[in-house]
Amino acid sequence: MVTPIKGHDNLMALRNLIPLSLLTLIAAAIAFTLYMGERQAQQEQRQDLAATPGDPAERRGGLVDEIVFTVESDPGRIAAQIERGSHHLYAQGIASSTIFRQIQTSPNVEYYLSHGNTADLALNPAEFDDGSLNPFNDRAIREAMNWLIDRRYIAEEIYGGLARPRYLPIHTAFPDYALLAETARELERKYAHDPERAERIITERMQELGAERRDGQWYDGDSPVTIKVLIRTEDNRERVGDYVANRLEDLGFRIERLYRTADEATRIWIASDPAAGRWHIYTGAWVSPVIDRDAGDNLSFYYTPRGRPSALWQAYEPGAELSEIAEVLERRDFASLEERHELLERGLELAMENSARIWLIDQTSVTPHAAEIEMGADLAGGIAGSALWPFTIRFSDRVGGRLMVATPSMLTEPWNFLAGSNWIFDTMIQRGLSDAAALPDPFTGLYHPQRLEGAEVTVEEDTPIQKTLDWVTLETSEEIEVPDDAWIDWDRDSGEIIDVGTAHPDGLTARARTKLRYSEGFLDRNWHDGSQVSIADMVVPWILRFERADEESSLFDPSHLSSFEVYREHFRGWRIVDTDPLSVEIYSDQIYPDAEYLAAMRAPSFLPWHVLQLGMEAERRGELAFSSTKADQLGVEWQNLVSGPSLEILRGYLSSAAEAGRYPYPEAIDEWLREGEVEQRHQALQDWHAQRGHFWVDDGPYYLHSVRPVEGTLVLRRNKDFPDRGDKWLHFTDPRIPELDLQGPLVIEKGAGAEINLSVTYAGEPYPNQEIDSARYMLFDGDDELRLHGEAEPTAEDGRWQITIEPEKLAELGTGANSLEVTVITPNVALPSFAAHAFATVPQRADEAIDEGGDEP
Repeated sequence: MVTPIKGHDNLMALRNLIPLSLLTLIAAAIAFTLYMGERQAQQEQRQDLAATPGDPAERRGGLVDEIVFTVESDPGRIAAQIERGSHHLYAQGIASSTIFRQIQTSPNVEYYLSHGNTADLALNPAEFDDGSLNPFNDRAIREAMNWLIDRRYIAEEIYGGLARPRYLPIHTAFPDYALLAETARELERKYAHDPERAERIITERMQELGAERRDGQWYDGDSPVTIKVLIRTEDNRERVGDYVANRLEDLGFRIERLYRTADEATRIWIASDPAAGRWHIYTGAWVSPVIDRDAGDNLSFYYTPRGRPSALWQAYEPGAELSEIAEVLERRDFASLEERHELLERGLELAMENSARIWLIDQTSVTPHAAEIEMGADLAGGIAGSALWPFTIRFSDRVGGRLMVATPSMLTEPWNFLAGSNWIFDTMIQRGLSDAAALPDPFTGLYHPQRLEGAEVTVEEDTPIQKTLDWVTLETSEEIEVPDDAWIDWDRDSGEIIDVGTAHPDGLTARARTKLRYSEGFLDRNWHDGSQVSIADMVVPWILRFERADEESSLFDPSHLSSFEVYREHFRGWRIVDTDPLSVEIYSDQIYPDAEYLAAMRAPSFLPWHVLQLGMEAERRGELAFSSTKADQLGVEWQNLVSGPSLEILRGYLSSAAEAGRYPYPEAIDEWLREGEVEQRHQALQDWHAQRGHFWVDDGPYYLHSVRPVEGTLVLRRNKDFPDRGDKWLHFTDPRIPELDLQGPLVIEKGAGAEINLSVTYAGEPYPNQEIDSARYMLFDGDDELRLHGEAEPTAEDGRWQITIEPEKLAELGTGANSLEVTVITPNVALPSFAAHAFATVPQRADEAIDEGGDEP
């Protein structure tokens, strides 16, 4: 017997009683009423979100009410969109000189300049499973790519002058480049454009690999050697990819050009196994979201498996010496700044020989925005990389309102707290949702306290470290003993934390102790779902760090192991000193040059344990995985807290955990849970998911209101419960970058000396000499050989410096063209300023004979 559908029967009965025309009118009236109600609700919402005059200091949370992110992959359209008011900001830094000119001529569009974007070529070094020849599996061929590529052409022609050539794994605009200028210039000269040398080396190596060139084409047996160039299409990298492909085609390789957008390319170069041979070269790009005051870990990140958990990084083989140097620099396990300097110099040499990636340019990025809005842009990361954008973005003369932000992509990879997307436009949005213990200065890179009241840093004597800001104290000690009750390890079998007294009964010492004092009321704050922050949110992420590195654990992830091993090398324990207010001590052998940075990096992670629990249970049962690498190995979904198939799986685990009262690591976190916390957390998350449709719960100035991947929109709304006043970070507005001008002779005769004058100004005013840390010069001859270096001398007048070159030094240059380069460093901004002066040295003129007009004898 079939059970009838009652609604259907009722409808049929109604149709028998009411004429069809009348029924149609009723339906139309209902639809119109619903439409008008929805329209009225939208109008009321728009009115509620209208920006109005107000004092930022009287407002909590974000300074606007709502931020809507949309996808716009064509930067050429953005100036017009901002001009007509449909958008307020384009998150991507633009490197097109044509678009820059459009922006400059638009009356309602302004822009920020930033210097943290970089373009490179990622090379696939893997040996392919199908046995086909991969030229980039050969180290010498990878190195030869440096001579094949003309970086100056890319910077000047493709990027229209909005870039400078880059050769090395250190940024040309950051402090370490200035400190290593002499070594950097030597390596840049060594790897300067030399296509004939590149072709010679590539030919020799291809023949040794068994390939044969026939009729101008390389063959491996009967098959042409094909190089698949994965080319991003959204920006200048499309032209870069074509340029590189053309150069390789000229050398006899068969080229397959794979034009892809960000999300399409990710599925190939990140999500696939490099040994599958789906690509050889990827036109990559990176952004440093903050000014990198210490590039010591770049070698480890870009050249070793410790860099990322993805399969490509696991295929890197840096060699023993480069790996060791990279690890020492990553741990900061050096005794002096001189030793660090030497390690970096040798590491740069080895990195260029390895060339897992070919650096191309450092970009000057233009971030356009409506003239009516303001925000704290980072000198390195612009807006997309700025840690302060969510705390400072606002309309210039009012508070509240809705902001429309366009990004070239978003939701490019799955979002999760442990090993989710690190794409810049995803992480930009996530920064708007999160809070931090400390935040970086957008001009210097030094960290300022956000949730910290202060930090006490103690290091062993003679440790190379400095302090600049008052929120940190710095002391030295002959020896730093780690207390027995500090936590140092995790026992998975017993579910208990191991302390130092148990693991090291003979005692343990550390190079540094960092005591962090959190602000009053830190633990009284709420997560976005309304549940209260607790100590368990700090303990569970720390335990997970160990659990995911334990090969016997169902949460073991091989891609996490390499980074964990580095952590274990320097970690010496930590303990909770007090909870009211919260105070913790962390012991480590890892040192940074700045005490502020050390304190910020030692702050433990706070993540909502009840959200982590769902992913942990799903991974334990083989349904989801935190990382892409493990997801590929298991053949399951990469965990995504905001969209996709993961949501249904996570919802199931939330229901079962709530019903059973289940929570992670009870033996370890029971003492840190509030009464009723487990039930409150699960209920809050269920309510949150029912209302928002996702599981991203955070604690920042905005919360994730809605996610619509199909429509390509994502909405953030103001967190009214955020503890800070809205004006807290508004003083970061104007970076005082020195402007340089070199004046000197254009022609110098042999036997003469030279006086060259350096003018240092900002906004037309002299830069105070006492605010300049150094003004260094380097003198290069016509062969680009470094012949002299030293320090410019300040004069009695602010902003005026002088460089004196003695006659004998100039004589050593010989005749021809020369150049003098100057680097100026100030503590006000971390970016060095550069200037150059070209001049020629010529032979001394012979004395002319003068006819005195005397009488002949």
